[in-house]
Amino acid sequence: MFTSVLVANRGEIACRVFRTAKRMGLRTIAVYSEADAQALHVREADEAVLIGPASARESYLDQAKVLAAAKATGAEAVHPGYGFLSENAEFAEAVMAAGITWIGAPPAAIRAMGLKDAAKQLMIEAGVPVTPGYLGEDQTPERLKAEADAIGYPVLIKAVAGGGGKGMRRVDAADRFLEALASCKREAASSFGDDRVLIEKYILSPRHIEVQVFGDSHGEVVHLFERDCSLQRRHQKVIEEAPAPGMDAATREAVTAAAVRAAKAVNYVGAGTIEFIADGTEGLRADRIWFMEMNTRLQVEHPVTEAITGVDLVEWQLRVAAGEPLPLKQDQLAITGWAMEARLYAEDPANGFLPSIGRLDHFVLPEGVRVDTGVEQGGEVSQFYDPMIAKLIVHADTREAAAARLAETCGSVEVWPVRTNAGFLVRCLEHPRFVMGDVDTGFIGAEEGALTVATPSEAVIQDVSDLLWRVGSGEPGDVWNSEHETSGFRLNATSAPSHVFFIDGVRHSAGFQNNHPVIGFGPEIDGGFVVFHDGDRYEASRHAPRSAAGGASSDGTLRAPMPGKIVATPAKPGDAVTKGQPVVVLEAMKMEHALVAPFDGVVGKIGVSVGDQVAADAVLAVVEAKG
Repeated sequence: MFTSVLVANRGEIACRVFRTAKRMGLRTIAVYSEADAQALHVREADEAVLIGPASARESYLDQAKVLAAAKATGAEAVHPGYGFLSENAEFAEAVMAAGITWIGAPPAAIRAMGLKDAAKQLMIEAGVPVTPGYLGEDQTPERLKAEADAIGYPVLIKAVAGGGGKGMRRVDAADRFLEALASCKREAASSFGDDRVLIEKYILSPRHIEVQVFGDSHGEVVHLFERDCSLQRRHQKVIEEAPAPGMDAATREAVTAAAVRAAKAVNYVGAGTIEFIADGTEGLRADRIWFMEMNTRLQVEHPVTEAITGVDLVEWQLRVAAGEPLPLKQDQLAITGWAMEARLYAEDPANGFLPSIGRLDHFVLPEGVRVDTGVEQGGEVSQFYDPMIAKLIVHADTREAAAARLAETCGSVEVWPVRTNAGFLVRCLEHPRFVMGDVDTGFIGAEEGALTVATPSEAVIQDVSDLLWRVGSGEPGDVWNSEHETSGFRLNATSAPSHVFFIDGVRHSAGFQNNHPVIGFGPEIDGGFVVFHDGDRYEASRHAPRSAAGGASSDGTLRAPMPGKIVATPAKPGDAVTKGQPVVVLEAMKMEHALVAPFDGVVGKIGVSVGDQVAADAVLAVVEAKG
């Protein structure tokens, strides 16, 4: 066994790998960019090396710099985490050529599975069922559209070198194909340096089922059962669970056997995931489940597999990379209970899920459950990297109990001023369809209106009223003290005249009732306080807060919601546009964000060009109402 490991990554996955490595007595080495100088993963490592500026291309994606850091620190092994260089065969070969152990898939397997078109052909040869589609070399827009027309809409455009939900677009009609293709190719080129795509038939009631596989250098391959990752938004997973709801023994046997065949077809070593798409219209059936792709790395959602099997997958990675055989045989692995994971993102569900950046002045995560994170109170959510700030993982005897516990867990999250999706997660977990297991990848899109808007309950409104009455009586102090009384109020004070206050800018009126509070008490803000309830945060004050920047104003001005790069201007000055039509496309935090017309009108001004870097709140365009 090697004695030191460098993690070629950042954030929560770096911290996760360090945790196991330290338990195994290994020296841990971090790399970091200038933006991450104060990051948690840097402080948790035994040693850390600066590798470049904030841009991932100049730091975490710079193979030479990462390898130089490994050599300079005497690292005996490199763990790539996920994302960045984790599925880069060239980097894996460079690490191995330097005499350093690569804790990942063999380069040949990475190449075989890295291009979706070639991987699908390989799976056909291995007897693994695949979805119908176009895998050809002709990448002209005309040929791709003709193939999509022949397959029949809806179709899914997927980047050949893609992953992580990037470089994917669903197209429902022929007249939207070319616009979606152009956007998909831009995102693919930016994320993967390869704009080639394939076309697949889009399954109308799709479920995302994946199987965790693990191989060693002695020819053994096992599976660690399946996960269901159907709760997605824009092809990015939101909530994952294991096992999959409605998976019977016969279907599980068929799907896991296909996954093992897929891994063996490429002589796989290490942790990998075979992803399948299932037609859920008639439940899970083996003849309606098809191969999508293989991820030749550890997955973000690996903790749910660890929870139901009792296995530390990172420890398995380290041991297998050191040449040891798999710690357990297939017949020694079993499912115990049910596990769920929620991804906590720094984003604003009520504002189109736009990423939220800035300092974490108040950052409280729940206790008593597994929390994987790479940030802490006082840290920063940067514009340069993925907006996921934590993973919340629970395990229980049943699916119902796991869902209830995860909802309670997400409901206790407190973050400010950065916005998160915690309340959105609670509403997803408590939705009757999810509770029943009636979920496919279209669930969030279909239920978005009910899931994204945070509306304070009557109990929250009354609590805010009581809070502001208490604070108005003198120094705030501990406004919810153990005797439930505050200076200036008698215990028998049960009511008071109504007063006017605002919650997130909405006017309310209530008196004082001295109820037992349901809200969490947060930081003080101008004229009031931040309060938390069921994962949502509210700004309560005696006056309406100033309007937030970014997005579209009522006068048709489109402003940048965050710093970023202009990647497209699909509308031109003088163009007639309809409400919701993209006018300017901004790239930030590795995703494209379309700024759309707030109403039917005419584009009066485009103030930016493709390639421009813009600051938050910069005016990008103006849409004028039709006269």
